[in-house]
Amino acid sequence: MNPLTVQIPQTLRYQLEMLAQREGVSLDQYVAYALARQVSSAYTLTPREDAAQQRAEFTALLQTLGSASDDEIQQALVERERAEPDASLTPEAAARVRERIAKQRER
Repeated sequence: MNPLTVQIPQTLRYQLEMLAQREGVSLDQYVAYALARQVSSAYTLTPREDAAQQRAEFTALLQTLGSASDDEIQQALVERERAEPDASLTPEAAARVRERIAKQRER
């Protein structure tokens, strides 16, 4: 962990201390948790309102890319760079991601 010094009003510090105490954690732990929660909310998946437009743009993109024969596709697959799976991506984590994607599609 890296230290971060932030100047905040005393009233805010008091509120944070009270919340940390209520949660039974240190002020540092509570602030780190609150910041992480706020940052992660920026990455929440939301349905796109312009899905039809996005689909049309994707179709247009596919048309501009042209087509490849089965042999060309197979050759590209043979020549592609291999990457090792991320060690932190466990089968359970992958299953949770698949479940979230399926639920999102149902909406």
